[in-house]
Amino acid sequence: MKIALLGYGKMGKTIEKIALERQHEIVLKQSSTPIDKDALQEADVAIDFSIPEAAFTNITTCFQLGVPVISGTTGWLDQYEKACEIAQKENGKFIYASNFSLGVNLFFQLNAHLAELMANFSDYKINLEEIHHTEKKDAPSGTAITLAEGIIDKNENYSAWKYPANKANNSELPIEAKRIEDVKGTHKIAYSSTIDDIEIKHTAHTRDGFALGAVIAAEWLQKKTKTGIYSMKDVLHAFTAQ
Repeated sequence: MKIALLGYGKMGKTIEKIALERQHEIVLKQSSTPIDKDALQEADVAIDFSIPEAAFTNITTCFQLGVPVISGTTGWLDQYEKACEIAQKENGKFIYASNFSLGVNLFFQLNAHLAELMANFSDYKINLEEIHHTEKKDAPSGTAITLAEGIIDKNENYSAWKYPANKANNSELPIEAKRIEDVKGTHKIAYSSTIDDIEIKHTAHTRDGFALGAVIAAEWLQKKTKTGIYSMKDVLHAFTAQ
């Protein structure tokens, strides 16, 4: 499979390593704009881990050129619906995920299941904490937002999430974001009462998990004959259905 890497920072370089290990070819490595469209057209799939300011243009350019695209860039989701409209208009294939780690996507499902179990126990107050490296530009993380939305969907006591956590009212799920040097990514959800605490936590030790998930998603999407908007749930289903 021929891959275009849109965004060649730490994540892009880790994706390149994983992709080469899985016998794929990198035909474009680009961090600047505008995109080299000639090189992009040679790709079977593009993987976008760029910056929020570039993501929408990167993604929609792929749609216009008929290149399936995987995006893990966060901080641009105010334009997500518009990107999906363009994908449908151009018969594109698209997966966006706030986190491509297979472990995190299993954690998303665990989080939703626990939220459903806890929905009727209002004595427990929920707090969501995320920790990332100091170079991460957006806060809270896209992964934390996805976790918060998963809880809100199952628990009618919360109508929205709030960052920073100390600004949350009783109907808002508080998110605390910390930035510590060289932390790959930690997310913790705590249910606390006066009697006890219940916690679930995911800790990433390296970037390899994110990169592997992105490459696996790209492999899955490239083989998908039907155009459309997909998610990591679709990719995971391919594993669990086996």
